[in-house]
Amino acid sequence: MTAVKNPARIASVATALPPYRADQETASRYFRRHYGERLSRGSLAVLDKVLGHGSIRTRHFAVENPDCLVDEDPDLRVERYTRWAVNLSAEAARKALCGAKTDAEDISALVVNTCTGYLCPGLTSYLIENLGLPRDVRGYDLVGSGCGGALPALGVGRGHLASSGGAALLVSVEICSATFQVGDDRSLLVSNALFGDGAAAAVLRDGPGGLEIINSASCHMPEERDKIRYVYRGGKLHNQLSPALPGVVAGAVADVVEDMLGQAGVTKGEVAHWAFHTGGDKILGEIRERLSLREEAMAPSRRVLERCGNISSPTVWFSLRDILDGGVKPGELIAMVTFGAGLSAHGCLLRV
Repeated sequence: MTAVKNPARIASVATALPPYRADQETASRYFRRHYGERLSRGSLAVLDKVLGHGSIRTRHFAVENPDCLVDEDPDLRVERYTRWAVNLSAEAARKALCGAKTDAEDISALVVNTCTGYLCPGLTSYLIENLGLPRDVRGYDLVGSGCGGALPALGVGRGHLASSGGAALLVSVEICSATFQVGDDRSLLVSNALFGDGAAAAVLRDGPGGLEIINSASCHMPEERDKIRYVYRGGKLHNQLSPALPGVVAGAVADVVEDMLGQAGVTKGEVAHWAFHTGGDKILGEIRERLSLREEAMAPSRRVLERCGNISSPTVWFSLRDILDGGVKPGELIAMVTFGAGLSAHGCLLRV
């Protein structure tokens, strides 16, 4: 595990969701209509159980019509991923720039992370063009960090500011529907009931104001890699989730939180707000128990899970945005925590 310190501050946080929204009952009808003859009775029962769980009410998807997902042509899927990833990223980025009162021409670094699609050149190329960023901006594309990728991206932005100063624009975007597959595999069934699409952006700078970054930490457990990952099957990304994942994640998160808070000389009781990646109801429950937190500490993340499902890497920014919208006081501490493929977990401690 490692910890990093520098004076960077988060000046603004913004989010973006595609307009198409479906509740879980609508999703259940969708699967029965299109896949009732393809899935086993047992699989349909699993889908109904997960979709009927009250922890998620609605999710957003990057489609005009969800019927396009049925046997979607691979070329059209890549085109859909590209179009929506760029548009949602640009929407979130413009909101973040406005919130930070920062012009596009003042951005010296652009850091984009995603795990649900691969482009070469990466999304930074499209966003530099779309947002009108300077031609000499440093562009960093982070691919493969999974659901936890927002905080590694934040680390890259901090590193840039430490060496060059200025302002960094961070973007996390996932089009999880671009990995949509249906089959009797339990991982696919759970994924289809859990994930949604969206983007988030933040402006990072070394000037006054905003949220001060006090400390950060990471933990990597490659021996647990197969617990959560994408694998290629038939040329398509297949989400692989282990039933043992909640306990393993909770252990990794506990290690990260202990390291992060310990090096900052802070106790859990001194943290006023917690922004977790909303991996799912069971994972949030395991984390709460492992960290001995009150249920109200999980409320922002549970609200995001209820409204949006699991959007993968942008989700922690949604949780932070929820906290900020609810009101914070000067001097309060906020802990951001993510986890995902690797298996890895990451933490970042902020001061209002």
